Amino acid sequence: MLLKPFSIIILNQGRQIFKHLHTFFFMNCHINLNLYYFSKIRTFIIHIIKMKKILVFIFLFNIGFSSISCLSAQDSYWVFFTDKEDVVFDPYEYFDTKAIERRIKNDVPINHPTDWPLNETYVNTVSSIVDSISGHTRWFNALAVLASEEQIEQLRNLYFVKQIESMDYYSVLASKKGCDRTFEYYNQRRRQLDILGRKDFEDGGFNGKGIRIAIFDGGFPGVNTSPAFEQIRNSNRLIDTWDFTKNKDFVFYSISHGTEVMSNIGGLIIRGNDTAQYGLATGAEFLLAKTEIKREPYSEEKNWLMAVEWADKNGADIINSSLGYTKDRYFRSDMDGQKSLVTRAGNMAARKGILVVNAAGNDGENIWNIIGAPADADSVLTVGGIDPSNDCHISFSSYGPTADGRMKPNVCAFGSTIVANPDGYEINVQGTSFASPLIAGFAACALQANPNMKTMELFLLIEQSGHLYPYYDYAHGYGIPQAKYIITKQKGNVQKTFEAEFNGNMGNENLMIKILNFTTPSIGESSLMYIKYIKIDGTIGSYQIIQVSQKKFAMRLYDTIEDDNMIKVVIFYDGYIQEINL
Repeated sequence: MLLKPFSIIILNQGRQIFKHLHTFFFMNCHINLNLYYFSKIRTFIIHIIKMKKILVFIFLFNIGFSSISCLSAQDSYWVFFTDKEDVVFDPYEYFDTKAIERRIKNDVPINHPTDWPLNETYVNTVSSIVDSISGHTRWFNALAVLASEEQIEQLRNLYFVKQIESMDYYSVLASKKGCDRTFEYYNQRRRQLDILGRKDFEDGGFNGKGIRIAIFDGGFPGVNTSPAFEQIRNSNRLIDTWDFTKNKDFVFYSISHGTEVMSNIGGLIIRGNDTAQYGLATGAEFLLAKTEIKREPYSEEKNWLMAVEWADKNGADIINSSLGYTKDRYFRSDMDGQKSLVTRAGNMAARKGILVVNAAGNDGENIWNIIGAPADADSVLTVGGIDPSNDCHISFSSYGPTADGRMKPNVCAFGSTIVANPDGYEINVQGTSFASPLIAGFAACALQANPNMKTMELFLLIEQSGHLYPYYDYAHGYGIPQAKYIITKQKGNVQKTFEAEFNGNMGNENLMIKILNFTTPSIGESSLMYIKYIKIDGTIGSYQIIQVSQKKFAMRLYDTIEDDNMIKVVIFYDGYIQEINL
């Protein structure tokens, strides 16, 4: 198929080019355009934009081209090596003491080949061929390089090169613009923690003390000056920082996203008798990694990879990542827990005893719709967002399941929160970026309460503490984690709260429900019933939430139950769950 030539005018809005080009291809996904060539087109356009010298260029292309001869600029690649022969590694010199303690607790070797450095001879040989080396990963035994196609062909002929992958990624900070500032900040700030069980943690003396949390984000301005983090600075709990975009230790600049995220983990302002708490883990230790570049969205996954290995080395117990990699690099079918390198790194971190908490993403209202990487990893605790006004899924929060049918998100928290900005003032922000740190802080308190618990045991405990557990759906996961369960490991005596009967009449109201011990909800009080329809393969066909306002009512189940693939309906209300075969 031959498309008509088109011209692209680069003026002051030149950086919008790729956005429009991508939209064209994504919305016309029936065109079989190879992702490799698409990434080449994007890299070429970015290269032209950065030159800042060309005002107009005409780009002609043919979908059937077998090669694109005009693209000769250098691109980013991962170069994977075959082995780590002749390397020297001393884990006691390399790892922080807390990293060794964490590994021992989780039965993880402290001297494992994935932790060994890369072969120096291999690195030097590659360095002599490519334009530059921009990073590396010990875990996956690979170098990040900038090279031309000709140089890449030379690398392919080296006996120690296992494979080479193009590296052209788009990362998204999972926050929303246009925040609603009409909330009563005080009430919402308290409620975003109370709904997780703040009082239960406080009564038990759990505030994340002794737990080390790494945050990957786009910048942390004000963390070194804001009153929200004064107690962290004064007690020397800001352990280490690193800017992976500039290879330096100063991270207190750029966008304020990371600062606001950190406040939802451990922010606390004390002014006289007034205390403003923004996160649960006010006693935790912190590692701050700047992984994203301001106004340069084409940030590579290599920063995330290097940051996760840095966090491991420096003794992180928990990682909070409010980033996602989606449509600008992958197809929806790629969100299977295997495709993305950061997804595999998230699972690797879990195997090394680190709990990775990741935002589900904000694609719930657009064509992508589902979670991105690394939130698709089976061992990453993926956090969805709920609306503080009704405690249900907030519209923009990305949905599950993964491409291979696994449940995501795992749990949820407020997707609209009150944070402390770099100056210490309260603002309302939106996005699963801010649900994730609430859960990261929760996890720190949970780990403090269960210090001998292994990472995946903690992962499962947090899921089981969800207010909906064992019910789940693809919007809420297991629901909002509850501190009381973390401490007591008991849900209490779950009594029958309703009776439901399906009469099989497909033409009329066919589900009769009676609420036991019904009381009329107060104004503003939620009384929610969750209903889902299960397909023959065990996945969820559809689900809904209704507000219960009367003792008895009838409803007509979705027409989808007429589908032979739908085999049962599952209903959850006020702690009780009932299954009805169709």
